Amino acid sequence: MASGFIPFLAMAFVQLGYSGMNISSKLAMQSGMNPIVLAAYRQIFATLAIAPFAYCFERKKVPKLTRPIMFQILLSSLTGVTGNQVFFFLGLKYSTTTIACAMTNMLPAFTFILALVFRQEYLRIRAWSGQAKIAGTVLCVGGALVLSFYHGNAIDIGESNIHWEYAERMGATNSFVSDNTFLGPFFLIASALVWAVWFIVQADLGKIFAAPYTSTTYMCFLASFQCVVIALCFDHSTSAWSLANPIRVISALYSGVICTGVAYGLMSWTIERKGPLYVSVFTPLQLVITAFISWALLREEIYVGTVIGSLLIVLGLYSVLWGKNTEIAKKEENEDIEAAVEKKGKEAKNNDSELHSLVVSSNGNNEFAAS
Repeated sequence: MASGFIPFLAMAFVQLGYSGMNISSKLAMQSGMNPIVLAAYRQIFATLAIAPFAYCFERKKVPKLTRPIMFQILLSSLTGVTGNQVFFFLGLKYSTTTIACAMTNMLPAFTFILALVFRQEYLRIRAWSGQAKIAGTVLCVGGALVLSFYHGNAIDIGESNIHWEYAERMGATNSFVSDNTFLGPFFLIASALVWAVWFIVQADLGKIFAAPYTSTTYMCFLASFQCVVIALCFDHSTSAWSLANPIRVISALYSGVICTGVAYGLMSWTIERKGPLYVSVFTPLQLVITAFISWALLREEIYVGTVIGSLLIVLGLYSVLWGKNTEIAKKEENEDIEAAVEKKGKEAKNNDSELHSLVVSSNGNNEFAAS
């Protein structure tokens, strides 16, 4: 029971952490912070946060760094850290926190498709589980298209009674961050796609480099340099790197320590035990939490297109999850049957050996008596 509950609890904590990051990051961008600079600070703080854990828990059992392992760590840093987070923050800048979370739910669909390509998953089109995973993938893609191209009317659900003066002031004075029907979803889809690549790479890396804290430290360290270089290419001013505004410090620290340092370590640990698809199917929880907090604190309106698209994505996710769980249950059942057959075979073999020994012993006794 603990082996199933602890990974569940870890992934629920990760999604709660990401919900808080979406809110704080949106406010930091509304204060004028460049999203790529925010991504760079996130990697720097993440490296400082996760390195002590890697040293304390894994310094005596770190596998040898070979060239294939170093290449996979580099690829992981480029996809799951740099690419994913730069695209996500850019998408968050040009959309709302709710849409950003909804688009993140494309992750299991992309993960499933890539897992098929790299033979980490199998289609099994004739089985109900395979058909459910295909239908779920189609629903996820359809939901993303609805979110990207259909807005609709705002849904009147009343106003929140919670008044966060800072968030209200930032929303009122903000004039440079606006929603973009195409650009925001485009960056968010790109973020989910490169993140799915990270899940596939991480599944292989975990088998040959079973040190999640150390691998996360390496990834964040490399991503720090990558994000700083990208940020400097777009903005050379020193003011862009200023952390004088408290929300910028809070956002950078929170996203780096909690949402990269801790979260990536937990995800790597869970992927090693449960597989990449298990981790990715927890993303709908983030949508529910973020939508509520955004409505309560940021006064974000919820639109018809957002609800329809999000519903399609969540239905698709749980269709994929049902298919995956059915396959796992079937696999475990087959393994139990094989184990039972093997056990009976060994017992039968032992019985035959004992019978043979008795026959030989009996024959020997008969020959001795005859002589």
